[in-house]
Amino acid sequence: MENLTKLTPLKQPIVFELEGFEVTPDQAPVLLFLALFNYMVVLLANGLVMSIIVADRALHRPMNVFICNLAACDLLGGTAVLVRLIMYLATGQKRIAYGEAIAQAFAVHTYGAAVQTILATMAYDRYLAVCEPLRYHALMTPARLLFSWVLAWVVALLCIGVLFALNVGTPLCGTVIKHVYCSNRSILYLACEPTPINNIYGLSMSWSLSTGCFVVIAFSYIKILHACLKNSNDGTMRRKAFQTCASHLVIYLIYQIGSTIVILSQRFTSASPNLKKFFSILFVIIPPAVNPVIYGLVTKELRTSLLKLFKTKVQSRTLFSTS
Repeated sequence: MENLTKLTPLKQPIVFELEGFEVTPDQAPVLLFLALFNYMVVLLANGLVMSIIVADRALHRPMNVFICNLAACDLLGGTAVLVRLIMYLATGQKRIAYGEAIAQAFAVHTYGAAVQTILATMAYDRYLAVCEPLRYHALMTPARLLFSWVLAWVVALLCIGVLFALNVGTPLCGTVIKHVYCSNRSILYLACEPTPINNIYGLSMSWSLSTGCFVVIAFSYIKILHACLKNSNDGTMRRKAFQTCASHLVIYLIYQIGSTIVILSQRFTSASPNLKKFFSILFVIIPPAVNPVIYGLVTKELRTSLLKLFKTKVQSRTLFSTS
């Protein structure tokens, strides 16, 4: 068994040691700055998007509600990984208690699952908006909107909750986690014995969730494309389809590319450990920082509200300074 250090199960309280990046004293400040900068972008950008949507009643529309949920999900993933990484780079602290390790792993996996369910729900909402414009408000009522985003979170939490419930009582015989952050797989590597049930459920759940969300997204975009081709002379429909779907599709592709890089990086044994670890956190440091920027640039309502807020702040400061 990989990472096996003892033949007898460990007893609580268990304290793990995250291997982290292998960096020299000269490299640590540079990585610390990059990690801090990345987290500030994640925190401020997603926080700003959520604040604008909550504060501006004109933005209380289904698509913006889903964007707000996606921003909350990005905050969850970015905070779960980057805060611990910043602490490690700033203090060199590698030790992490069992409870904190489980909490971090649960947050990271929930982020990965919720991103997919939220994007799938957003895709279906776009399908209704483009293909059923006259019936859209009758189909996407406030009650159905609430049900949609709550369902997205419940499915993610339920899938990940069962995953970690299977780990309860699993004896551990090692304490060194060869990763930058804690995950279900990295903790199970420390198990004293094989965990086939956990492995089977984890693989089947991941495959089923990813496939199910992909089917919903593919169905929605095929229907949208068919509607655009059917009404090829309607330029307004094509523009609406592009404006409402471009940002969503780009974000989905960025997440999938990041996830694919994580999987492929583990297949190249010749790659350095640091490079593998860097690739393994791309999916949780790039999308949360990029997503709010994409929506801020593409979504006209958000962009207009942001400029309005900025002008109001500038005018209030000008009046305060001249008074």
